[in-house]
Amino acid sequence: MTLRRRTLAQAAALMALPLATHEALAQRRKDAVVLGMVLEPPGLDPTTAPAAAIGEIVHYNILEGLTKISPSGSVSPLLAQDWTSDPDGKVYAFTLRRGIKFQDGTVFDAAAVRFSFERAKAEGSTNKAKKAVFDNISSIATPDAQTVILTLNNPDPNLPFRLGENTAVILSPKSAATTAANPVGTGPYKLENWQKGSAVTLTAWDGYRDAGAIKIRRATFRFINDNAAQVAALLAGDIDGMPRFGAVDALAQFKADKRFTVEVGSTAGKGMLALNNKRKPLDDVRVRRAIAHAIDRQAFIDGVLQGLGKPIGSHAAPTDVGYVDLTGAYPFSPDKARALLKEAGVTTPLNLTLTLPPPSYARKGGEVVAAMLAKVGINAKIENVEWAQWLSGAFKGSFDLTIINHVEPLDYVQYANPDYYWGYRNKAYDELVKKRAEAPRGRLQNQLYGDIQRLLSHDAVNAWLFNPAQVTVSRKGLKGLWINSPIFANDLSLLSWQ
Repeated sequence: MTLRRRTLAQAAALMALPLATHEALAQRRKDAVVLGMVLEPPGLDPTTAPAAAIGEIVHYNILEGLTKISPSGSVSPLLAQDWTSDPDGKVYAFTLRRGIKFQDGTVFDAAAVRFSFERAKAEGSTNKAKKAVFDNISSIATPDAQTVILTLNNPDPNLPFRLGENTAVILSPKSAATTAANPVGTGPYKLENWQKGSAVTLTAWDGYRDAGAIKIRRATFRFINDNAAQVAALLAGDIDGMPRFGAVDALAQFKADKRFTVEVGSTAGKGMLALNNKRKPLDDVRVRRAIAHAIDRQAFIDGVLQGLGKPIGSHAAPTDVGYVDLTGAYPFSPDKARALLKEAGVTTPLNLTLTLPPPSYARKGGEVVAAMLAKVGINAKIENVEWAQWLSGAFKGSFDLTIINHVEPLDYVQYANPDYYWGYRNKAYDELVKKRAEAPRGRLQNQLYGDIQRLLSHDAVNAWLFNPAQVTVSRKGLKGLWINSPIFANDLSLLSWQ
């Protein structure tokens, strides 16, 4: 009888397990979420490192700036209550919100803003917006704790948008130095832990100014760069959603599954075959033009992205105001590519290395591009690297060719930086960028933006391929994920389960 009672008790316990698991999942579904990400960031300080994956975790969640960019691309106040500018667009006055503290107890005020911006523009700063934004600030005045006045060298009507990007988040002077490992901000979440190689977990911060409005109390970002693993994680319930889903060839499966929601939106991404303009023979524009002619953009988009993208011909996205369609500048023409290589005196086969980071658009796309280049006499030897290796190698200028998607809006200014990894230098281009910065918003700015795009295309600085759609797959009931991404961010404060 004792054995029988023990057996029955064990059976009852086993029968209770599914119920307990169901209850645990139900609890998770009310106040927790697990999201998938393709890349793991190298650190968590977006003001010192270029990886967009940093912003996907910390921006608007832990770290905040003066302004906030919405999924539509509009700009609204965040840490700044409001702002004004002079008619010339050279002086901006920001009024800061009162009563806000950093998670380390430091008061958010004008001194913190000044510290953050001076840090970003200091000699030796590695902020990727240093040249475009912070070097343009000639002075920072703080007449009182709630007022910051920025005086610019050149007018910038886009400054409020720029200050909503993750490069302009405001850090506490007390903890800024350790942000990469332990970000401390004014946002609704704080870092709980970072399991290197696996996941980052954030928890809601009770000291947030509107803590009661936060529905998701715990959020985990899991790093899954393998397409098959992304599919498996969603189907198994290991993750609740993937805002930038890479396994686009599996979309039909998820669309047919009533447990999931599939949404397709837009991005500001510029996917391209980047070329090292400093290396021979890529320093010859004829060789770069040959490469552009050798690639069938639409075939790339159809084969690699399942058609979920648009061909582009310069460093601009179709969502940009002032976008010019330059895809006709280098139509797919292997014959033209061969003729240009011959004209440049290139002996084929030309051996180059094609360095590929982990995302599927790069790894899968690299195979497609290499096959296209081979048909015109270019032997692109594929070198697959991890993300940290790409950032320390290709992004530092150690590469011939690489495939990458640049997701930051208005980042055409990087072509005016001769030290940027593709090594482009053209004084006429620098002058165009300066003129656009000084021009008033409107027709002249759009005209100059068109001139910028045309000059980049004429010089074939890179071989631009695609503007990717954003594909989001999530479990039914999860609301608030961004459908469109003018910047790469996951605003957890908008999420809830219904």
